[in-house]
Amino acid sequence: MYILEIRILNSLDAQEYRNIRLKSLKKHPESFGASYEEEKDLSIDTFKDKLSSPNSFIFGAFHDNNELIGIVTLKKEGLIKLRHRANIVAMYVSPVSRNLGIGKKLILACIEKAKALENIEQIYLTVVTTNVAAKNLYLSLGFKSFSEEKRALKLNNTYVDEEHMVLFIK
Repeated sequence: MYILEIRILNSLDAQEYRNIRLKSLKKHPESFGASYEEEKDLSIDTFKDKLSSPNSFIFGAFHDNNELIGIVTLKKEGLIKLRHRANIVAMYVSPVSRNLGIGKKLILACIEKAKALENIEQIYLTVVTTNVAAKNLYLSLGFKSFSEEKRALKLNNTYVDEEHMVLFIK
């Protein structure tokens, strides 16, 4: 039986969060704006700070052996005119744990948290256009595509296009 716990990470999870974050950046550099090279030397205190930010909620999915196997971040916008918005970023599920519904549970946790936050009316995310599985997941949860950004990321000499999506929750 596969037992799964989804919860918001805290500073006590910093080392595990750092490990999976660096793994995600190294294995899938095309999927993230940040790079492994930029984050590999960050201190554990930097990761603790990320986990303690009042404007972001980093969710983790834990396997029954307490292994962190998935992460996603919900970030509230801070500017007055944007405070009705939140963004889902840094979504990652370990390859051996994919196709088990973990990504869906992580995104649903973000949606529920956003609904519980004061003033949040819509949630944005971006996804690499070639990541069909992720796009289908987001569409199945009600996200709508509203634009495609050509050459959004540049990895060495290769460009990556991204699709922008939104979910209106109020």
